Amino acid sequence: MAKKSKGPNKGSGKGSKGNQWADHLTQRAKAENYPARSVYKLEEIQKKFKVMGPACQVLDLGCAPGSWLLYAAKQVGNQGRVFGIDLTRIDIKLPDNVTAIQDNILALENKEFLSREKGFHTILSDMAPATTGRKDVDAFRSFELCSMALETAKKFGAPNSNFVCKIFQGNEFKKFEKEVKSIFRDCKTFKPESCRKQSKEIYIIAKGKK
Repeated sequence: MAKKSKGPNKGSGKGSKGNQWADHLTQRAKAENYPARSVYKLEEIQKKFKVMGPACQVLDLGCAPGSWLLYAAKQVGNQGRVFGIDLTRIDIKLPDNVTAIQDNILALENKEFLSREKGFHTILSDMAPATTGRKDVDAFRSFELCSMALETAKKFGAPNSNFVCKIFQGNEFKKFEKEVKSIFRDCKTFKPESCRKQSKEIYIIAKGKK
């Protein structure tokens, strides 16, 4: 698996003065006790598309550094459960309704982690590859991770479940979108305002697994 780094890619903006990644969302995330500004992408998605609800079971693929876990936990409430997987260990304190493991989704050693679940209502993927600076290469690597996330959604998503997936725009985008549409009844693309303007990332929002 290409290094999915929600560490750098899920908003690890540094707060030092003059750093290009530091902005008001980085400061807001810090003030609201989220480890990364990327939480506001999920917040925008949730407000617009309602992909999670009370008592839902949510799976967050590539969950480090943990902002999406914390936000999802609030959305599902005490009767819901949030599960996360990432190559990077989660260092923050997690709510009681959240479980996260350090593992590789492509070669999952703790196979019971997913197989014991009856089916997730929502599967989230903010995974991104370690970037090379070559847009075509980065887009293809992103497509590979998205394909893995979609396979996970096919296997572990409950009937009528939802799927949120970040992908870098490139030659493979339309192919991936077509694959998603073959599995879910409703599929839309969305770029949250909190995405950095120079970013090529976009989100596929799919609802109603067939």
